[in-house]
Amino acid sequence: MDTVEAPLGRREKRKQEIRGRIEDAAYRLFKTQGIDDTSIEQICVEADVARRTFYGHFTNKHALLGGLGISRLYNQSEPMLRELMANHRTTRDRLEAMIDYIESNFAGYGDIDRQLILMAPSAFINDQEQQRQINNSAVASFTRLITAGLELGDVTTEFSPDILATVVVGTFEVLTTSWAMDSSYPVFAKLEEARALFEHLICKDNP
Repeated sequence: MDTVEAPLGRREKRKQEIRGRIEDAAYRLFKTQGIDDTSIEQICVEADVARRTFYGHFTNKHALLGGLGISRLYNQSEPMLRELMANHRTTRDRLEAMIDYIESNFAGYGDIDRQLILMAPSAFINDQEQQRQINNSAVASFTRLITAGLELGDVTTEFSPDILATVVVGTFEVLTTSWAMDSSYPVFAKLEEARALFEHLICKDNP
């Protein structure tokens, strides 16, 4: 069994690496020359992949745009939480670092990121199962953080970890889409409110 599973794992990793390379190349081009003025051919050249490789990952440029939007809405939660769990010892410190991390991301976002985030829902329009899987994955990531806090004894037992994680994910989704729809939206002030809310709801012995 092991001799079969290892190659499958390598193939999947290679697939993810190529997809990431295409997305990174597309993002660089979209940011410098705009979405409409960027062709699939240019993306392939920038990513150093053949057109057939591109179409093996994305059916068209619209699907790529939706994929990039999903990356900004959902796909950063797992690597962010791995970093938080490794580098911070208490749940309060992890939540503080989480807000700092997200604020740092927003500080680097621009108009192209707004466009991509608003396009993300269109990637789900014909695939509700994908939407369910992505949302469940995000909630599961934050559930692990809160469950680890229960083991540490510094998280409230008043609410279940999954409902607390749902509050966290839902809050970030609303703040992100509100910012994407309105450039004047005070996202940093709202993230500071979220910081206080999460600590109040999740952590024991609030100061």
